[in-house]
Amino acid sequence: MSQLGVAHFLSLPRPDIFIGPPAGVPDTTTLAAHDFDVDTRTGFMPPQIPLRRLSTDWELWELALEDAISSRLELGDRHGVQEKEKEKSRLWRERVRGLSILPIDDLKTSETALRRAHLVLAWIMHFYVHSLPISEPVRIPPSITLPLLQVSAQLQLPPVLTYSDDVLYNWYLDPPHTDDLPTESTIKCQTSFTSTNDEAEFYLTSARMELAGVDALELMRSTMDEAFVGDDIAIRRITEYLHQLVDVIHRLRVMLLDVKKGCDPQVFYHNVRPWFRGEDSQNGRKWVFEGIGQDATLVEPTELSGPSAGQSSLIHALDIFLGVDQYSHERSLTGDAVDEAQANTAAQKSAFLERMQLYMPRHHRTFLNHLSNNPRPLRSLVFDAVAASGTNGAALLKAYNAAVMALKEFRDAHMIIVALYIVTPARLHAAQLKSQAPEMDTQTRPGAESEYVVGTAESSEKEPLKGTGGTDLVRFLKGVRDQTKGALMSL
Repeated sequence: MSQLGVAHFLSLPRPDIFIGPPAGVPDTTTLAAHDFDVDTRTGFMPPQIPLRRLSTDWELWELALEDAISSRLELGDRHGVQEKEKEKSRLWRERVRGLSILPIDDLKTSETALRRAHLVLAWIMHFYVHSLPISEPVRIPPSITLPLLQVSAQLQLPPVLTYSDDVLYNWYLDPPHTDDLPTESTIKCQTSFTSTNDEAEFYLTSARMELAGVDALELMRSTMDEAFVGDDIAIRRITEYLHQLVDVIHRLRVMLLDVKKGCDPQVFYHNVRPWFRGEDSQNGRKWVFEGIGQDATLVEPTELSGPSAGQSSLIHALDIFLGVDQYSHERSLTGDAVDEAQANTAAQKSAFLERMQLYMPRHHRTFLNHLSNNPRPLRSLVFDAVAASGTNGAALLKAYNAAVMALKEFRDAHMIIVALYIVTPARLHAAQLKSQAPEMDTQTRPGAESEYVVGTAESSEKEPLKGTGGTDLVRFLKGVRDQTKGALMSL
């Protein structure tokens, strides 16, 4: 049972003293704690070490993944790959295609086993898809299609690698004391495509941030408890909690930038990131799931984006808690209408981030939905406190704006990382392509389709970089950053 659920949502005022939420707002205070799978000590990270291997009934999957990793399979669209490497990848895919279709019935009783199965099968699928020569169609064999789609249906996740596969459930402890909680210094990476420290550090940076985010979740809990009281003492306490939240967000920003210490941008861009790609970034190259018709309960997948920081429940929780996700639909402090263009930007961001929630563990989606339905949201509390024209309201407004600005600065740091790890390497790569013989077509040009819309080197320089879900990566992130800043309130 989630301790945060107990301490937070179940500690809201008792029914005999709580009148209820405003009209039209659902009362979600009675949700059971286990609906959230959030822990006071580890947040969205599980407090127990994720399962490192499935039982012998599914050993074939584990062996196929081990074989792919140990064989150091090459990307199929990489220029200059030797024939023996291509043959090695082809033989591995042939072995995967020849695997028996293993039933998942006995996995359904264990959430941790289902998570491990999703990780293993999705990793195998990404190895399979991205080791294919660019000239070959993507046809995922039934030995992977059926169990992956069945496991994904049980977990209510898309059948593709997600942030939770790479980060939340992809660690172990060193030293390996099973009763210990994960800490920023003891967690190690379980699974990677390249077996490089760069890739491991990329995942672990996010994992450490998730652990540090526990402090933010506790401050949210304390703030929401005080919001239901709403008197002057509560306002002063909330003001102090927001100042503490600023410090936590600043720490998350520093941790994000620290990824530079262990992960080389060129290694990440050229060797690691291409393995992440989902169908959305394949420029029209459709993924065909063979054998799906053998199970009448399965439906053709429509969500096939790769893992993304946009799938972190922690960052979504901060957005929701501060009201950044919906501020454009509210009145301003002066009563002025919100700019229509600003509202459109907010709506586009909201639609994308709502879609990214489909890639989160279902319990965490429930948590965010519960947080969104809070009948006493922080932003409204600030409005009301400022309207009361007291000194407490002015102090609360200042603390709220400081928290919003800290989140904006966090997004500035994200833009820096994107520029360093994606934008700059992509431009350098495009320049290299441009310098090559013009007669080279996109089938032979190295990595031409990996980040840009396929075309000439000249046109590739002009095309926007695509992020998860096919978004214009830079424009989208700037919009999110600017919208966050736009949530600042003024008297």
